[in-house]
Amino acid sequence: MAKKSVINFVCQECGYDSPQWLGKCPECGTWNSMKEFQTKNAKVIAKNGVSNILPQIKPQKLQEIAYEERSRIQTEYQELNNVLGGGIVRGSATLIAGDPGVGKSTLLLQLALSLASEKKVLYVSGEESVEQVKMRAVRIAENSENSENRKVRESESQKFRSSDFPKVRKSESSENLFLISLTDADAIVEQIAEMKPDLVVIDSIQTIESENVSGLSGSVAQVRYAALQFIRCAKQNNIPVIIVGHVTKEGMVAGPMVLSHMVDTVLFLEGEKFAKTRILRSLKNRFGPVDEVGIFLMEETGMQEATNPEQLFLTQAKEQVPGSVLVSTLEGSRAFLVELQALAVATRLPMPRRVVSGVDGRRVELLLAVLQKHCHLPVDTMDVFVNVAGGLKLADPGIDLGICLAVYSSLKNIALPQAVGIAEVGLLGELRAVTGLEKRIKESEKLGYKQVLTAKKYKTLREVLSKFQKGV
Repeated sequence: MAKKSVINFVCQECGYDSPQWLGKCPECGTWNSMKEFQTKNAKVIAKNGVSNILPQIKPQKLQEIAYEERSRIQTEYQELNNVLGGGIVRGSATLIAGDPGVGKSTLLLQLALSLASEKKVLYVSGEESVEQVKMRAVRIAENSENSENRKVRESESQKFRSSDFPKVRKSESSENLFLISLTDADAIVEQIAEMKPDLVVIDSIQTIESENVSGLSGSVAQVRYAALQFIRCAKQNNIPVIIVGHVTKEGMVAGPMVLSHMVDTVLFLEGEKFAKTRILRSLKNRFGPVDEVGIFLMEETGMQEATNPEQLFLTQAKEQVPGSVLVSTLEGSRAFLVELQALAVATRLPMPRRVVSGVDGRRVELLLAVLQKHCHLPVDTMDVFVNVAGGLKLADPGIDLGICLAVYSSLKNIALPQAVGIAEVGLLGELRAVTGLEKRIKESEKLGYKQVLTAKKYKTLREVLSKFQKGV
C-alpha cells in the first residue's frame, strides 16, 4: 500500500522548504510567503509508464569509470559556440534569460531553424500558439532571404542582367523542426521521450505547470518541479534542453535561485531596446569558461553576429572634440575600444547634478572627489554628465582613467589627442594596473592608437593631466 503524500511549505520568494507553516521565512525574512507544496510518494508511476524510482547505483572508482569524449553540437553562430565553450553539449540543460523583447525567442528560433536542416529539433512554446511561432519563423526566413538576394544583386550587378540574377533558395530547415504549444510539464516529457529529438527548446519555464504540484505557473513549486523533470529527461535521454527564463525588475532570473543551480549553463542576453547591440554572457558553465561573451546585432533579419565586434562601439567621427576619450575594456576575454563622453557645465544649484549612463554612478562620484582633491579641479561647482557611447554598460575598473580624462577635457574645453586610457584610479590619486593590460594595449595599437596611457608610464592621475596641460 502506497504511503500518503508528503506536505511541505515552500517560500515563494527564495524557495526555502519547511515541514510546517511559518509566518515569516527564516531564509529571506518575507512574511506570509510560505505556500503548501504537496509531494507524492516516490512509488507513483508516471503517465508514460516509467517508474520514478531510480535503479540501484553503487559507487565506482574514478579510474574504473568509462569515459568517452563526445562531439558537441556545432551551431552556425560562432559567437554562441564560444560562449558555450565549443558548442552544445549533449544531455545538458541550458537556461537563457534576459529582459522582455531583448531577443531570446528570436535567437532560439533562428538556432532551431539552422539546426533542423540536419537534426530533429522540438520547439515547445508555452507563450504562443504554433501558428504564431510559424508567423515569426516565416518573417525571419523572408527577411533573411530578401537580405541575401539584395547582397547577391549588389555583388553581381556588373555581371548579370536583371533577368539573370540568381535566386536564393528558401530554407529547407523547417522539415525537421517540430512545433508544439504545451504548458504541462509531464506531457512535454512524454513528447520528448516519444520523439527522441536532437535538441529541445522550451519557451518559457515560467509558463509550465503540472497537476502533481500545487500553485500557479511561475510559482516556486511549479518552476522547480518543471526544471527537475526537464533536467532528468535531458540526462536520461542524452538530449540537450535549452530553457528560456524570465527576469525580475531587478534583473535577476525569475523563480527560485535553485533553478540556476540545477541547470548546467546559465546564459544572460542583455541590451538596450533602442540599440541594436546584444551581448550574450555566460554566468555559469559546467562545460566551458564563464569569461566569454557573444556579440549580436538585432537586425530586420533577426539576430546577426557582429562582423567586427572590437570596432562596434567606436564612433565614425575623426575630429577630436572636448569631452570624448577612448578606453579599452574587457568583455569576457575580448578587448574592446569604447568611447566615453563627459559634459561639465557650471551650475547654480546648491548640490550639483551627477547624471550617469552606462557606468556606476557611485564610482563616478568617487572619481570626481579625487579630481577635486588631488588635481584641484572645481567639479563641486559643475553639473557632470557621463555617458558610454553605444549603449554599453561597463563595470570595469580599468576605465577610471578614461572617465577622469573625459571630465577634465570637457571642463577645460580641450580636445585631447587620440589617446586610450587604461588604468584604475585610487582614492589617493594613484594609478593602478588592471588585468589583461597587454591584451588591451595590443587591441588599441591594432586599431591605430599608439598613445596608450597606463600605470606603467604614469604613477598618479595628476601626472597624466599635467602632461596634457603642457600640450603633449
